[in-house]
Amino acid sequence: MTANPDRYAVAGFPVKHSWSPFIHGLFAKQTGQNMVYRLLEIPPEHFRGDVLAFFADGGKGLNVTLPFKQAAAQLVNRLSPRAEQAGAVNTIIRQDHELIGDNTDGIGLVTDLDHNLGLPLKGKRVLVLGAGGAARGVIGPLLTAGVAGIHIANRSVGRAEELVELFKSLGAVTCSTFAEVTGEFDLVLNATSASMNGEVPPVPPSVIGERTVCYDMSYGSGDTAFTMWAKGYGASLAVTGWGMLVEQAAEAFFLWRGVRPQTRPVLDAIKKPMPGKKS
Repeated sequence: MTANPDRYAVAGFPVKHSWSPFIHGLFAKQTGQNMVYRLLEIPPEHFRGDVLAFFADGGKGLNVTLPFKQAAAQLVNRLSPRAEQAGAVNTIIRQDHELIGDNTDGIGLVTDLDHNLGLPLKGKRVLVLGAGGAARGVIGPLLTAGVAGIHIANRSVGRAEELVELFKSLGAVTCSTFAEVTGEFDLVLNATSASMNGEVPPVPPSVIGERTVCYDMSYGSGDTAFTMWAKGYGASLAVTGWGMLVEQAAEAFFLWRGVRPQTRPVLDAIKKPMPGKKS
């Protein structure tokens, strides 16, 4: 008799667009894990109660997406070092009677850049657009990977200054408003949600040189507004965040199940999307 599958989910608002059930379903099939993974759309005012109810009802693990990553850091019993550093959680693990918050975004991004795209980060000058939860999750891992420095640009410089203070012990971190950014960068990382609205952060196109790589942490069925903008100004490469999505999911899967799935078959499958599936 087959045991009931372990239950996992992704919580967000909205969350219907998420590919996480598809990705984790492939991981489970690949590794022979008895589990199911569902969407959990939660209105912001119900986040804490609904997440606690999910785990009280036997849930084993939860991914957390917009707009709940910082709220999740306040909900769990304890944080992993990388989640504590980021002040944001995208993965919750139930361990005995505790909920542990982790953040796999940064390792997902670094793995995609270095392993999948062949872009070593050591010595690179990086521009991060945005100062919200998405940026918080990746700045520490980028500095640890050896980038020469990170400049954070945001509409409100106050939020960017908070991140400078948070991460300055790890390396060179500076900040400004979007309009005040100067010079070219090796890597321009869009950590805003502007692409979801078909917009581009108002940063000067002079940040792009002929060797600049532009990376949008958002993803879609084709180019985003940001990657189209980057290509229009001559970026050497402009990509969306599919690889980061899969790699951070693989890290979460490993934390939950103790087995690390292969990501290349899943990335290949995503390039052939299911009929009617939206990104």
